[in-house]
Amino acid sequence: MKQLKLSKSFSLLMLTGASLISFPLLAQSEMAQMNSAKMQPQGGSAPKDARDPHAYSAGTTLTEGPYALEGNERLTLADEHPFYALLGDRLEYNEQANAGVFDLQAWYGTTFDRLVIKTEGDFSEGSIEENQTDILWGHAVSAYWDTQAGVRLDYNKEGENRQWLAFGLQGLAPYWFELDMTAYVGERGNTAFTLEAEYELLLTQKLIIQPRAEITLYGKNDKQNELGSGLSSSAIGFRVRYEFTRQFAPYIGVEWGNKFGNTADYATSSGQSSNNTAFVAGIKFWF
Repeated sequence: MKQLKLSKSFSLLMLTGASLISFPLLAQSEMAQMNSAKMQPQGGSAPKDARDPHAYSAGTTLTEGPYALEGNERLTLADEHPFYALLGDRLEYNEQANAGVFDLQAWYGTTFDRLVIKTEGDFSEGSIEENQTDILWGHAVSAYWDTQAGVRLDYNKEGENRQWLAFGLQGLAPYWFELDMTAYVGERGNTAFTLEAEYELLLTQKLIIQPRAEITLYGKNDKQNELGSGLSSSAIGFRVRYEFTRQFAPYIGVEWGNKFGNTADYATSSGQSSNNTAFVAGIKFWF
């Protein structure tokens, strides 16, 4: 009799344990089925690792489909609005040479597509000596990179003006390096390539050191503008700025410029130095 009671108790214990084990497994299975059902949109079955929000939506988007709202009732996300900005990366003066440099960038458009205008040049005694203006159409290819295509217009006070087709890539590289690289195709088979790199080192939230480097290469000699083929010139320096606000930041800095190859020979023959050191003061701004 005692053995029968022990047998019944053991059976009851086994049934209780089995129930406790099977209940979480059953709940987990039902949850998986519910998640799988949620991932079956109207247009058909989607794989579990689907990433494209429109690939399985049967044509329904924010602006089209049976559930899209019209007019002011439709939700408009920030990346659908057009915005604009004017960035003054460099607006500086060199007292030794009694000359200055401007480097500006303006854009208008959305997060994904925008019109970009870049212009930089040298000015002295109230007139522009040299100027390079890029008019580009930018398209975002990732979260940190934009492709750019358009034209470049060069102005040379003592040389000849040039026109180029431009193809570039601008964005933020790993470790927060800002890169701007552009290839150019010009008249009579002329080609060029420029690369700019910048980095911001924060000493405090307002005091910032910005190293900067730029190199320029040309495919052919341009005697009219005293530019040689190959590596033509480089500029390496740093600037220390104080941001009263993000929109207004005066700075001081130093930059070492060098000319190479035939470009250096052209400079020497015209009585200029192939390398120079410039101490500058300027303002960085944007709005």
